[in-house]
Amino acid sequence: MDVSPDAALEPGYELKLNSYDYSVDLELADVVNRMRFEHPEVRAVVVTAPPGKIFCAGANIGMLAQSSHEFKVNFCKFTNETRFAIEDASANSGQVYLAACNGAAAGGGYELALACDEIYLIDDGNSAVSLPETPLLGVLPGTGGLTRLVDKRKVRRDRADVFCTLAEGLKGRKAVDWGLVDAVLPRSRFQDEVEARARARADALSAKDGPGVVLDALDPEVSDKEVRYRHVLLEFDAPGRTATLTIAGPQNQPPDTREGVREAGTAFWPLRAFRELDDALLRLRLHHPEIGLVLLRTRGDIEMLLKFDSTLVKLRDDWFVSEVLLLMARTLRRLDATARSLFAVIDQGSCFAGSLFELALAADRSYMLDDEDGQVRVALGGLNEGFLPMSHGASRLAVRNVSASGTYIAPEAEEAGLVTVIFDDIDWDDELRVAIEERASLSPDALTAMEANLRFAGAESWQTKVMGRLTAWQNWVFSRPNATGERGALTTYGKPERPAFDWRRT
Repeated sequence: MDVSPDAALEPGYELKLNSYDYSVDLELADVVNRMRFEHPEVRAVVVTAPPGKIFCAGANIGMLAQSSHEFKVNFCKFTNETRFAIEDASANSGQVYLAACNGAAAGGGYELALACDEIYLIDDGNSAVSLPETPLLGVLPGTGGLTRLVDKRKVRRDRADVFCTLAEGLKGRKAVDWGLVDAVLPRSRFQDEVEARARARADALSAKDGPGVVLDALDPEVSDKEVRYRHVLLEFDAPGRTATLTIAGPQNQPPDTREGVREAGTAFWPLRAFRELDDALLRLRLHHPEIGLVLLRTRGDIEMLLKFDSTLVKLRDDWFVSEVLLLMARTLRRLDATARSLFAVIDQGSCFAGSLFELALAADRSYMLDDEDGQVRVALGGLNEGFLPMSHGASRLAVRNVSASGTYIAPEAEEAGLVTVIFDDIDWDDELRVAIEERASLSPDALTAMEANLRFAGAESWQTKVMGRLTAWQNWVFSRPNATGERGALTTYGKPERPAFDWRRT
């Protein structure tokens, strides 16, 4: 972490004390992704700061204070998804992450450390770890700090309560005893100790056969009306507050060997298409907050798509194919967590099959055309059998309480529980139009809450707790005068006046 103070995303604040804004986290997310695809030889990643700097002061307060409510919430969400990517790399890619906190780690800076497998803190008498949001800003450690403390690091909740109300945090031996860090290391031996521990962790992991695959730029064509990629098209209907997201399936036969997949590289359809989908979802979140409903469409040949899916299943033990599958799963989890209503539209020319049928399973509703000649079909393949899990580990089929396989025409798909509603050619246009207009007319806040409750049926994981509590509690806190009013704690931070609170508890 070596953040340039004058490189803020927007004017009006400086990125002092190694603090971060959305642009910093975009770079971090890009680094984590590139480590996995471009550097398979790496087995241990040390996250640290240059000597003399604090490790990270967390999210920039000036940025948060001047941002809209929607931006704050989406910033917290993306930051947390980046932390999930670090943890996913540790769990599934053979790359452990070690936080070498050679200075203070505060707020989101400590949350970055919490995302790592181990945390080492310099023992210099000054450096501490802290989550000071509640005492200083009147908000929460909004990107998962509270949940990671008690669910991931198993810190006792009474100690977590004390820790999260100490603005100065904890340091030294007490930080180790409470489970906040794994070790405190003296300044004189800090770098040598960290390197030795990193090498020991790396030596315990198996090497991958390279070389890596360099990720190219996506370079979409962007206008007010659409964002156009090679395989993905995102179109906007601003007056109707809707967008249409269309994914084109593969047009050529898939390579059927590891060497062929490696040769395809970043042009390999599953990798390119899901990278584009991921980028489109982030653009939708950040640049188009007024869009409330996204229509998910697909185009292409079902059999060709299922052949690509079969290739991924067959070659899944190859590290590159494994990384493609993991990226596909992360992208679909980002779709699950996107605060927009999602309708899958299955009609003539659709290829909702296998990996792309996951879009229909992720949708809040799916509408399927019941055509006379049965050309409109959906199909399940190997990737629907748990290869692309949701954030609580369950497959989207399991969340629907459905057990199915094969290819289905509309009546069969409805009977099997794979789609919500089917309409014939006569009613299709009118029924779909009414459904779209009705959804777009409802309260966006109520829909966001409703969808977040319904999408993650079944047992929770600590990851779904993070996202669910972010949606509910931080969303609420960010809208309250005690945090963001004229004299709220976040608004007055760094100013001479003290915050003024409405002391009534709800």
